[in-house]
Amino acid sequence: MKFYEQGLAYRKGSYVNWCPSCQTVLANEQVVQGGTCERCHAQVTKRQLTQWYFRITAYAERLLEDMEALAGKWPDRVLTMQRNWIGRSVGAWVDFEIEGREEPVRVFTTRPDTLYGATFMVIAPDADLAGELVAETCRDEFEAYLEKTKLATEIERQSTEREKTGVFLGRYAINPVTGGKIPIWSADYVLAEYGTGAIMAVPAHDQRDLDFARKFGLPVQMVIDTGEADPAQSGIATPGDGTYVNSELLNGLTDKVSGVERICGKLAEDGRGEAAVTYRLRDWLLSRQRFWGCPIPIIHCPVDGEVPVPEDQLPVELPDLRGADLAPKGTAPLASVPEWVNTTCPKCGGPARRDVDTMDTFVDSSWYYFRYCSPGLDSAPFDIAEVAKWMPIDQYVGGVEHAILHLLYSRFFTKVLFDLGMIDFTEPFTRLMNQGQVINRGKAMSKSLGNGVDLGAQIDQFGVDAIRTTVVFAGPPEEDIDWADVSPSATVRFLQRAYRVANDVSSPIGADPTTGDLELRRTVHRTMGEITDLLELRRFNVCVARLMELVNATRKAIDTGVGSADPAVREAAEFTALGLSLFAPYVAEEMWELLGQPPSIAEATWPTIDPELRAAQTVTMAVQVQGKVRAKIEVPADISDADAEAAALADEGVIRALAGRSVAKVIVKAPRMVSIVPGA
Repeated sequence: MKFYEQGLAYRKGSYVNWCPSCQTVLANEQVVQGGTCERCHAQVTKRQLTQWYFRITAYAERLLEDMEALAGKWPDRVLTMQRNWIGRSVGAWVDFEIEGREEPVRVFTTRPDTLYGATFMVIAPDADLAGELVAETCRDEFEAYLEKTKLATEIERQSTEREKTGVFLGRYAINPVTGGKIPIWSADYVLAEYGTGAIMAVPAHDQRDLDFARKFGLPVQMVIDTGEADPAQSGIATPGDGTYVNSELLNGLTDKVSGVERICGKLAEDGRGEAAVTYRLRDWLLSRQRFWGCPIPIIHCPVDGEVPVPEDQLPVELPDLRGADLAPKGTAPLASVPEWVNTTCPKCGGPARRDVDTMDTFVDSSWYYFRYCSPGLDSAPFDIAEVAKWMPIDQYVGGVEHAILHLLYSRFFTKVLFDLGMIDFTEPFTRLMNQGQVINRGKAMSKSLGNGVDLGAQIDQFGVDAIRTTVVFAGPPEEDIDWADVSPSATVRFLQRAYRVANDVSSPIGADPTTGDLELRRTVHRTMGEITDLLELRRFNVCVARLMELVNATRKAIDTGVGSADPAVREAAEFTALGLSLFAPYVAEEMWELLGQPPSIAEATWPTIDPELRAAQTVTMAVQVQGKVRAKIEVPADISDADAEAAALADEGVIRALAGRSVAKVIVKAPRMVSIVPGA
């Protein structure tokens, strides 16, 4: 309702995407590769209907500009997909007079500087303009062509490989800079939703226009000399830059920017056009002919037209249709419920009808996270104070498949809510991560493709902690995981080892860890530090690897070292449980109980890391002789260059490699490497 009040929700009639299987209209974003329905994959066609739209185009520029704040926080490919979908184009509106018509036809072009080469005009068959302009003598042929066009998808229509088709509309336009008559054609390679659905065709410098011109014998006029062959002879368009020719006002210029500015200035001076910016993005078609989804809160009155449902009657609830046949029939299911549809007009009190369409579920997914902040509120969509407390979302994890659906729509909703004064931020998700997919033997798994792996059976066999930890350990969350390459049984063995460590600890709760084994404590605190850093980097697989190493080190200390009663062993076991609680919470809870700690481990605080213990005390220094590693020596992390050289020359392996030869040169990069060059 707020969108409607702001003029951002409106109803209009036009050709829309129609799924014959789902029996409903689709937004442009829901028609996927191959021109199919993103839900059922049926081939999408066109149908003329009156539908509801959100005016997302009013926010096109802000959706683009605000991406700068998301750079480095959102994946580049998602931002690129949104930029391409919004499709900002800089150019000009050009007004073409039409013979026998008072109102000119306005055309958008990104190359107004090629206007002298416009030798014909093309209008999309499914644009209302084509039906208005077609001469009666050409109408039958045009309408037959229109019916064929409805069967083709936008992707097919825009294919450069497809043979050009079209019909002459029997009318002529006037080129605003040459004054010459140019024929008006209708062809399906032009889309009704691009600009006004009409283009000026410059065949010398656009391959699709050139292919059309050659097919129907239309003139080709070169207006930019790029140094390549004349397209009229070669059949190859020259879209590049060069010297303007056959262009009166522009002849001799070589700078495209100057050419565009000069022609835009002339158009503006003559009142026949103006510089402009347009977008590929189209308004969001949101109404659906389905039972599920929110009812549209508009009442249609024969006297007052569209009347909003009063706010105190919101939300409008769906009628109870349990047991009714709700299969798709091509019309809105709600239309078959007269007791719900028939109502009174809130304005005049006369008989009226509710809108029988429902909203696309993407409307819901565009703002559900606001509702999460106050789910019990029944007097408003959300509590503004609670949203201010919790939002925006710090980290969003979701698939790239919704880059131009849910993610773009959510950004639009957030900006509208900001303008309404309901929130104080303009982007809903501060950071975005696209998670990978679990595949099986190189193939994707889904309900439609066949899972290949029964997750329930895997959990029954190995346990939920083992399956979860296996997924986490298999790789970074952004990457795909092939289930054929992982081993839940190995994870089970690791969790069992961790459990036994906790079970074997015999030092009392509260034992002073500073009295424990120093080397084990260093291992524990280095592990704590690394895992803390790795969690921030979302490298959960490496976190698991570090916990495995810690379990091994603790097991060694128990079996062949200081023993299970050492306080350092307890410290190691307790941190192992804390670390595992992030990935294997049930095993971690059991370990926590074995260690005598109060439940629940989920309420335990993250341990404090001792920086001195975390700091590396020794490092492994490699020693090379003539470029080959001859020794690896444990040395203090703060060893000096002189001491590092002395330690290297004293090593028995290095002495053997020198075989009595003198040392010509020693290169020291303490504490990591010493390189020795022997003499002759």
